[in-house]
Amino acid sequence: MTDQLLDHARRYADVHADRSGVAATPVEGLVILRETAPTLLQYAVSKPLVALVLQGGKRVTMGSRTFDFGAGDSLLITTDVPTVSQITTASRALPYYSLVLELDATIIASLVSQIGAAPFEADQPVRVDPTEAEVADAALRLLRLLDRPDALAVLGPQLSRELHYWLLSGRHGGAIRALGVTDSHAQRVARAVAVLRKRYAEPIKVEALAEAAGMSLSAFHMHFRSITSLSPLQFQKQLRLIEARRRMLAQGETISDAAYGVGYESVPQFTREYGRMFGQPPARDVRQARAQVNAAA
Repeated sequence: MTDQLLDHARRYADVHADRSGVAATPVEGLVILRETAPTLLQYAVSKPLVALVLQGGKRVTMGSRTFDFGAGDSLLITTDVPTVSQITTASRALPYYSLVLELDATIIASLVSQIGAAPFEADQPVRVDPTEAEVADAALRLLRLLDRPDALAVLGPQLSRELHYWLLSGRHGGAIRALGVTDSHAQRVARAVAVLRKRYAEPIKVEALAEAAGMSLSAFHMHFRSITSLSPLQFQKQLRLIEARRRMLAQGETISDAAYGVGYESVPQFTREYGRMFGQPPARDVRQARAQVNAAA
């Protein structure tokens, strides 16, 4: 079944992947990734998702934890959390392929209400486990419909729901379940994270975030760190630095424009914190990243 899933993903991605290696699909939240060489480090704040690796290898770091995984494994991210990722095994002969599905909280909530089992919270926002057979089977049947739009329009929603069901019923279930439980700690923290993502460039008091989450200040601090592995201020700082790096690389902004644009009041402070996060000062990091991209083009 894994070979069939890889074959369908390969045939679709080889035709539809853009220059960044992303093959969008007609299924909402579903993409196929394709890379023909190991990539640079990629910094992002990932939304809740599951990634089924079909060929090649990848490394993801969150906080102090690093996960190395490859074909036959699934990466699960259950909350908006800053990650550093890198495709480590890929070549023109054997490209990296993975199937990435953003988790739909509405579908999960509906399934949780039907299943009726007692919910429990995720204790780690990122994890890696072997892909279960039922998940791979549902994913395969969904991919078979990508080039059949009439069938996909009718059967796609129920197959996407089935895929969520098997994820919820499997070894990932406890981590995913909290996404669909009204007023769970995960959902409350997600409300605060949404505020941070929208207003990352503004000074925000932790008390306002705790209020958005509907928690006392002490409970908010405890659950925010438990779910994201960061304090609220650390989370905001990483949001700012990741966005500043994106602006400099993708939009050509100067260091000072990027720093002020994401909320810093001091360029030296921005430079210090950027170096701590990315390992070198912004000018050198951007210059090196651009050179590597040009060399790979």
